Amino acid sequence: MSRAEASQLIRRKARHLGFSHVGFAHAEALGGEAALLREWLGRGYHAEMRWMEGNTARRIDPREIVEGAESVICLAMNYYTPHAHSDSRSHGKISRYAWGDDYHDVMGERLQELEEWMQVEFPGVRTRRYVDTGPVMEKAWAVRAGIGWLGKHSNVITRDRGSWIFLGEIITTLPLDYDDAMRDYCGTCTACMDACPTGAIPEPYVIDANRCIPYLTIEYRGEDLPAEFHEGLGRWVFGCDICQDVCPWNSFAAETADPSFQPREGAVRPNLGTLANLSDEDFRGRFRGSPVARAKAKGMRRNARTVLAQQESYTDR
Repeated sequence: MSRAEASQLIRRKARHLGFSHVGFAHAEALGGEAALLREWLGRGYHAEMRWMEGNTARRIDPREIVEGAESVICLAMNYYTPHAHSDSRSHGKISRYAWGDDYHDVMGERLQELEEWMQVEFPGVRTRRYVDTGPVMEKAWAVRAGIGWLGKHSNVITRDRGSWIFLGEIITTLPLDYDDAMRDYCGTCTACMDACPTGAIPEPYVIDANRCIPYLTIEYRGEDLPAEFHEGLGRWVFGCDICQDVCPWNSFAAETADPSFQPREGAVRPNLGTLANLSDEDFRGRFRGSPVARAKAKGMRRNARTVLAQQESYTDR
């Protein structure tokens, strides 16, 4: 079977499994992308995410993960739903990607099915899958595989669906017909940079996690959020979509066909008072199988209480 035929079979199977975009890149060591990663780490823009400092060799070369790797299969899944956040001060905001079921589980199951199908269809092939769960520079590979380009907000943007996508990869020893890298279509637009309320995009294509609302509300484990970001937090209690909401390319967004990403009850309009007083048990019950579980109950209470306190400070002025 030729590379072109194998690639076509994989594309067809991936589409059948619900992936909105499929692309193939040659498995090799990343050059310029690796240099940018090292610079980003050197500037301390990864904040307290020390785990990003490790596994450098594996992070920049997929052949360190799968011996004899020839290809990186990049896949994307559209998660957009046309619901809107509440305008009520009593409601917090949860990032759109976390309204439905956990994408790690949803995409992981589909990738596993694709991987197992490949092992039957192409006997002897070796594979390894990832969904934001290992030392893989998924955005760099998605660009190389023609899925989209890296926007100035550092999210991958597709020409037909914008940036409301999840990414996953399969590293494999199977040679394929490789796609051309996607060119950058951001042009002179700086909408995302201008809209960021905490100045987390200091220059195009660079995110300073120390100032980024998703990092602060999800990954940051401090008892209190840094006071300098309280005002910029707005009503965000988990993640932030501002840079994507203002992106002109997201005018092309189309509703996902996957019911897994439809909002769970209370996800679009979560009550701040309720979130601020959730017990650990209630948090686990409410957000089981949701990306929001990563913030932990303690983090969610902290975030909601910070938003409420900021609202009260405005009232007192």
